[in-house]
Amino acid sequence: MEYFIQQLANGLTLGSIYGLIAIGYTMVYGIIGMINFAHGDIFMLGGFAALIVFLILTSFFAGIPVALALLAMLIVAMLMTSLWNWTIERVAYRPLRGSFRLAPLITAIGMSIVLSNFIQVTQGPRNKPIPALVTDVYHFGAITISLKQIIIIAVTAVLLTIFWYIVNKTPLGRAQRATEQDRKMAALLGVDVDRTISVTFVMGAALAAVAGTMYLMYYGVASFNDGFIPGVKAFTAAVLGGIGSLPGAVLGGLLIGLIESLWSAYFTIAYKDVATFALLAFVLIFKPTGILGRPEVEKV
Repeated sequence: MEYFIQQLANGLTLGSIYGLIAIGYTMVYGIIGMINFAHGDIFMLGGFAALIVFLILTSFFAGIPVALALLAMLIVAMLMTSLWNWTIERVAYRPLRGSFRLAPLITAIGMSIVLSNFIQVTQGPRNKPIPALVTDVYHFGAITISLKQIIIIAVTAVLLTIFWYIVNKTPLGRAQRATEQDRKMAALLGVDVDRTISVTFVMGAALAAVAGTMYLMYYGVASFNDGFIPGVKAFTAAVLGGIGSLPGAVLGGLLIGLIESLWSAYFTIAYKDVATFALLAFVLIFKPTGILGRPEVEKV
């Protein structure tokens, strides 16, 4: 039983990271109906931005407290990725917003390749390790919970609450929901659609930066190809939970994290991804909109 609870804790930690990335996917899709396949690489950029900040801080301020270093890493990573995603939206996606549906998808894949290769060229192809930032662990009998696991789960819960409040209770959230329902009508009613979409991209990038920083803190390594597999799994989480639903994105991420952890613990690790995508197929067969998704209403 202790082993099972231990794997639950590991799965919740990994699922929280997937959930943070998945929120960015689901927000962008909910607003403009486009899958931003470069979002996984924005997550990777966030991790590298945090890594660079950590190296600079430890070079000039060797005795800096870990909490202050993590806060600086988070802030700079969120600012950098927000700027990147805002630029990507303005340069690569906005000009194609009115074109046929496959054009933004192809552009998103192209931007993903550009970002991945940019980091590979500028930072090198090798893994970039860092010392363990948070080493405290707590023992509950045979169960071991690390402080970094608690931080990741708590950060995910807090950010989900904040962003849910923004989307459902603020003027920005009303503008986002109006843009989601009908962009033309929203514009006629005074909503700045372009600004709303740009802010949505910025919000998604900020969450991806937090996920990238948490990933770096948890695993202690960054690589130029870190965006692909977590990005695909986070997109799967968004679809599983219900694309367009913020709680659904986090729920999907938690489910995928739990499946990976439990499958790796009790079965062969080689098939953990097979189990994940088999669950996705099973859910979509019986509930095509995802666990918390709503049926789309066709406008006529």
